[in-house]
Amino acid sequence: MPAYSDSTVRLQAPDGAVSLPVRGAADLDTWARDAARLRAGTGADARLIEALAVELGEAAADARGRGPIVALSYVPEPTLGELARIELSPLVADDTYPEVTVDLLQRYLAMPTDRSFRPPEAERRTLPAGPAVRVRHAYVQDPDRDGTGTILETCAYGICPDETWGLVLLTSWRALAHTDALCELTDGLAKTITVTTAR
Repeated sequence: MPAYSDSTVRLQAPDGAVSLPVRGAADLDTWARDAARLRAGTGADARLIEALAVELGEAAADARGRGPIVALSYVPEPTLGELARIELSPLVADDTYPEVTVDLLQRYLAMPTDRSFRPPEAERRTLPAGPAVRVRHAYVQDPDRDGTGTILETCAYGICPDETWGLVLLTSWRALAHTDALCELTDGLAKTITVTTAR
């Protein structure tokens, strides 16, 4: 497999996803209003469009800070706002980690933290894009002094198309009632990832 710089990585977006502008100059306020109007549909209430525009603008600004290859706001039902965030990011070998392996990605993704709500669950998978590890994790966000906060669930795939670089697909959400469905969604998305090289 070629170097990351010579590769094109694609992910098939699910229905209901809004692609976030993660590169280049962008007027996020204008983009968010247009994207919200498009996602909400013709005749949608102005207050719904305004609320969705705020949420999409914040999602885009947040994603741009990490510079993923692709970032999506998953909005299957516009009246409920963003259900999940989906990002696909590169992980390129460097002097500290000269080789990217599934073991390395598992250590990276399944590392417990002081905000872990429960221990991470990891299992190996084989995907069209390469060998992978799937990791489910849950964190306590913004805990108070008693450790009480909002639970953020994640389902991630660390994928190794090549020993010099890897990919991390991460879906995150707070709507815990949708956990099983969002894990299934992430499983399906991981299978759509392709890596090609310009000839």
